[in-house]
Amino acid sequence: MEDRTHWNFGHSQASEAEWTPGLREIFEYRDLGVAEATKGDYVAHVIRHNGKKTADEVQEWHIHECDFQMVYVLNGWATFEYEGQGQRTIRKGDTILQKPKIRHREIACSEDFEVLEIVSPANFETKIVDAPDTAQATE
Repeated sequence: MEDRTHWNFGHSQASEAEWTPGLREIFEYRDLGVAEATKGDYVAHVIRHNGKKTADEVQEWHIHECDFQMVYVLNGWATFEYEGQGQRTIRKGDTILQKPKIRHREIACSEDFEVLEIVSPANFETKIVDAPDTAQATE
């Protein structure tokens, strides 16, 4: 087990929450302080729909260069397509554990969509990629 003694205690108060723009044009993000407390080992944020109807690159096939990514749906629904897994609709109370670098894309989401996402490392990159061969036949 890795030594985590370099981590700090964290406490993110809802009363002091700041919602900011992030990776997605249609979402706003609340940082939960995990990236700072873990010195960048993990990031945790709440992501919610902001009411915009804008399309963005993440609706294209993409990957996240990370070691761990978990999404827990707090509200609403979204449909994603995952390489080798087909389309999956996630709803309130559902969890997705994405394996590292799995190709995926968002198909649609509700205007009340809200999730808790935990990713490692905190400074992961998102890259647009070609569609998997099986998906190209269905597009």
